[in-house]
Formats: sequence, C-alpha cells, structure tokens
Amino acid sequence: MQATADKKATQDKQAAGDKQNTPGKPNTLADPGLKDRVSEAEWQLRVDLAAAYRLVAHYGWDDLIFTHLSVRIPGPEHHFLINPFGALFEEITASSLVKIDLNGEKVDESPFWVNPAGFTIHSAIHQAREDAQCVMHTHTTAGVAVSAQREGLLPLSQQSLFPLAGLAYHDYEGIAVRDDEKARLVRDLGAANFMILRNHGLLTCAPTIPDAFLAMFILQRACEIQVAALAGGQPLTAVPQAIVDKIVSEGDKVTSSQGGLLAWPGLLRKLDRIDPCYRD
Repeated sequence: MQATADKKATQDKQAAGDKQNTPGKPNTLADPGLKDRVSEAEWQLRVDLAAAYRLVAHYGWDDLIFTHLSVRIPGPEHHFLINPFGALFEEITASSLVKIDLNGEKVDESPFWVNPAGFTIHSAIHQAREDAQCVMHTHTTAGVAVSAQREGLLPLSQQSLFPLAGLAYHDYEGIAVRDDEKARLVRDLGAANFMILRNHGLLTCAPTIPDAFLAMFILQRACEIQVAALAGGQPLTAVPQAIVDKIVSEGDKVTSSQGGLLAWPGLLRKLDRIDPCYRD
C-alpha cells in the first residue's frame, strides 16, 4: 500500500511540473507587473531579446547558463539588458532580463544577478560602440573549434564570406572578468560586427537584435561547415578574395537591405508555436 501511495505521489508531482511548463502557462521567472513599469520601447527590446535567448537554446547554441546576449536601452545612460545568471536560455522571459549600468550595478529591482564575464565583455562594447546596440556571444562547439584553429575562419562557403568581409579576432586572456581587458577587446573589435574570440567562441554586434542574431546565425553556420569540410580529409577549394570583397553588397540585394528584419518575424512565429511565454 505504501509503495502504491509513493508512486501516486511521484506521478502527481511530475504532472504538476508538466503543467507548470506547458506552453502558454505562466513562467516562474516572469514579473507580471513589469510591462506597466517600463516604456514601450524598452518592453519591445525585452521581448525581442528574450526571443533571441530562446532561439539560441532552440538551435543548440547555449552553453548551459554561461554565455550572454545583451541590448542597450535607448537613452544617454548606456543601460543595457542581459540575462539573469543561473537561468537556462529556454526559461528567459522579457520581464526576467536584468537592467544594469556600465558599472555592472542593477538599475531596477531584480532577484537575479549578472555573470561578471558577461558584464565585462558587453559593457566594454556598449560603451565604445554607439552602433552596437545588441551584442551576442556564444561558446558553441563549432565556434570554439574554429577559434582554436590557427588560420581562423576560412573562405570555404558562401556563409563564411559575410563574416570575412569584416571579421576581427581577440586573443584569449582567460575568463573575461578583468577590467583591463576591455580596452584590448574594444581595440581588436574596431568597427567590425563579427569577432572570433580565440579559444573561447563567437561574438556579433549590430544596431538591432534581428541583425545581431542573423550575423550570429551566419557565423555559426560558417564554422559548422568549416569543421565538417576539414573533417572530410579531401583537398578544399577556397573562394577567391575578389568574391569576398563584393559579397556584402550582393547580400543586401537578396534581403532588399532589410538584413535580419526579413527573417525575424518568421522566427518569432516559430517561437510562438513552440512556447509564447518568452513574451511574459
């Protein structure tokens, strides 16, 4: 009898957990009242950044809780939003994102704290680059593999050509928690929107979340293709530099100069079908 009771208690507990995680149900990380306490512009950025976190998880680019995406909130304060450290990317919601300043201090009340490495990398770029409204950083297997290869990203695919038109590199200095690394990171990034962090991973930045996400999608796919091509053990054909030099203008024609915004609505529809609670 006791075994039966214990089994039923376990089943009830599992059912309760499943109910809590059902798409469309309230997310435990959400703050239901936050939407009414922030501007419409900030709320839209929160929704889009939460969507980007969910998409990173969907495509398998997350590294448990150890990478980060951020977006700057309009205004002279250089406040920006970043993930609540400790939350899986698949859990993040618009209202759970943490607003911090360039000193890493929370601007608004939040029960969550921030990854110090995330603060170091993102605050450096947001402070130095007015155009880098969104910054994305990942530790994917393919991205780290290419970052460890001496030649870095090679012109082996159409996808690789877009990053190669403006790609920066930053040498590994250990876990990014020291303030003195900021200046070197910013110097190495320069005006580029794509960066490979040696032995570490990938970074993209852009004026908008959709553009930064598209840049990361392309850079990640280029790294995946390179790892697969090198594993094939056959001689490889590189794309001539003359083609690399004109690829960006050709890409603008394909997207009618809309960049990431062309694909973003479809990506949001994908997320809404999977689990719309990222909007909470």
